[in-house]
Amino acid sequence: MHTIFITGGTGCIGSVTIYKLLKSNQVEKIVIATRSNNVEPLKLWLGENLDSRLQFVTLDVSDYSQIEQVLLQTNPTHIIHLGAYQSPDCSRDHIGGMEINTGGTMALFDAAEKLQNLKRFVFASSGAVYGMRSMYSQEIIPEDVALAPPNHYGIWKLAGEHLARFFHDKTKVPTVCLRINTTYGKGRDKGKTSAPTNALKAIVLGAYNEKLMPFRMPYKGRENYHFVEDVGAQFAAVTLQDFDGYGAFNIQGNTIPIQTFLELAAREAEALGMGDYTSLSIIENAPPNLFICDLDHSKIINTFSNLPLTTISEGIRKSLLAFKEMAEKGTLEYSNLGT
Repeated sequence: MHTIFITGGTGCIGSVTIYKLLKSNQVEKIVIATRSNNVEPLKLWLGENLDSRLQFVTLDVSDYSQIEQVLLQTNPTHIIHLGAYQSPDCSRDHIGGMEINTGGTMALFDAAEKLQNLKRFVFASSGAVYGMRSMYSQEIIPEDVALAPPNHYGIWKLAGEHLARFFHDKTKVPTVCLRINTTYGKGRDKGKTSAPTNALKAIVLGAYNEKLMPFRMPYKGRENYHFVEDVGAQFAAVTLQDFDGYGAFNIQGNTIPIQTFLELAAREAEALGMGDYTSLSIIENAPPNLFICDLDHSKIINTFSNLPLTTISEGIRKSLLAFKEMAEKGTLEYSNLGT
């Protein structure tokens, strides 16, 4: 039975990953390191009564000495590192982003070297480690192309991947980096690429309040989408399934034009009786999507088994239904990232 230590466990991806991990009969305890102690994102997936296998510790990943103390006390068999500043925070606070996203990651790897029972380390990386889409001539982009992050967030994530490789070289602990792009669905409330999720929330809140709430996407182009439950399932899989060595993997997803995503959202909303409250568009003179798309996910499929890939239409439908339930409970939060 495994003891899993997870940073960022009360965030969007952390919460759904924990939900998926708890479905396994391999997990004895999950220790959640959290700075905020806000368990509401977990309740979205687990309900009001949280699972008894969950244990919480207050930890700021920029407190490097505390990281070692907490990790040695926990003595986990598996580590999932999701705690990080998101892209807008890194752009706003370069030094803070470096201290948390790189310094905290380095401190966690340093402390993990002292663990005797560690069987797996999983690091949440990002599609932001790639360069702009125009850099690449390939139709579908694999993991081994040249990397040129377009912002500070991507630079810190790439540094994390190098630290992960270095950690594996020193310890031989199997180590996985998962590169994520645009996650959408229940719980996706922060970050620049939460805009597609907020477009869906605008539809639901408009229908619930019987008042049209127009939403305009703040960027244009194509986007690589991941349904939130698929992301959690893939983090759980790469944590628990057999694996040896070091690897960086593009997480499974679907790349389509942003306009097509909005059209699919309108179609699914119409089918659910919300069509009269749908007004989605892209802002005039919108900048292009900063992050890469058209990523090849064959490597992760060939390495791990039974990984889900929900169609975008089905993911949108499930998200709209989840947001409808939340609106009826008065718990649906909305941020208009458009203009």
